Amino acid sequence: MKRSAALPFIFVTVVLDVLAFGVIIPVLPKLIENFLGGDTARAATYVGIFGTVWALMQFVFSPVLGVVSDRYGRRPVILLSNFGLGFDYLLMAVAPTLWWLFVGRVISGITGAAFTTAGAYIADVTPKEKRAAGYGVIGAAWGLGFILGPAMGGVLGNINPRLPFWVAAGLTLANACYGIFVLPESHAPERRSAFFDWRRANPLGALKLLMRHRELFGLAGVLLLYYMAHQAYPSVFVLYADYRYGWNTRDVGLTLAGLGICTSIVQGGLIRPFVARFGERTSVLLGLTAGAVAMTIFGMAATGLGFCAGIPVSSMMGLFGPAAQGLMTHHVSADEQGQLQGATNSIMGITGMIGPALFTSVFASAIGPSHAQRMPGAPFLLAGAFLATALIGAAWATKRDGATELAAAVES
Repeated sequence: MKRSAALPFIFVTVVLDVLAFGVIIPVLPKLIENFLGGDTARAATYVGIFGTVWALMQFVFSPVLGVVSDRYGRRPVILLSNFGLGFDYLLMAVAPTLWWLFVGRVISGITGAAFTTAGAYIADVTPKEKRAAGYGVIGAAWGLGFILGPAMGGVLGNINPRLPFWVAAGLTLANACYGIFVLPESHAPERRSAFFDWRRANPLGALKLLMRHRELFGLAGVLLLYYMAHQAYPSVFVLYADYRYGWNTRDVGLTLAGLGICTSIVQGGLIRPFVARFGERTSVLLGLTAGAVAMTIFGMAATGLGFCAGIPVSSMMGLFGPAAQGLMTHHVSADEQGQLQGATNSIMGITGMIGPALFTSVFASAIGPSHAQRMPGAPFLLAGAFLATALIGAAWATKRDGATELAAAVES
């Protein structure tokens, strides 16, 4: 009974982790602006600082929580992170000063890093050949959280800027209490690490794991380019849509919701049969190809309708993440799954610290007066170039996996 309820609990946990990121998108800038007496320019600076610090916490603590879960089990890490995130929402709801709000973002970055342990949980309870489908469920949860977060933040924040945090706190703490009763431990004591090793828990130590095998190292580089390309969305999409298409907040929200829905459909419904039929390597390559094409469409689209035409193509990029994670789990042992998830999440944290500055700088330069022919789509074209490069790297890194999949297909 508990096992059947565990995976839905993990799904909800991931939704709420992403919601922690998404709910503040429409309300945090306004809260910061209020603390600064309506100074929009200073508020923009602080929003950037808050975002960088959140990504830094993800980078530092993802491998720590991953290694802790390898040593002591997944259940305590997931439950404590849920309680921590819930209390962090309460802190942000009552924050009396800007610096208390800043502390809340630091805690959110730490507790939100439990996403890595959720990935390790999936690896524990899912056979190798079905892990891509399991990670597809996590991807669908990510898409759903990205839909619900900004939408909830926008609607509730219209009533009161702090209301979204109260609601998110209630949902997260209720989920944590529910997990006490339904979440079994997935990592058996005999499969755990013998001791806690700080050399594995620090970000650089965790990243060393990715250098152990050629396939892991190659896929790590591919993930870096993939996550970097993804930073184009949160970094410049709102500015781009307003500048090029004249979209308002409602238009932006509906478009993001449409993107999230399409991605959730692919990762929640398509990834399982697709990987079963064509294999993880093909899913990785097709996902990157679709991403490169979609980013090029986004960057070249002269109208909003043209931009929207790229959304179904972009959703097929959802094939990449679950299949890539599935391939990577094949190359590490059972007591290293948490460390692997921590290392890959640290890569995401690295891109979260670099990507916003990179893409906003490219956008500013592309539409600046010094540009004879303005190219507002330059950030998306750059993202497309990242994904095209990642495609080449993935084809090289997964050659052995491709041979294995071909042999299995011939045998069947």
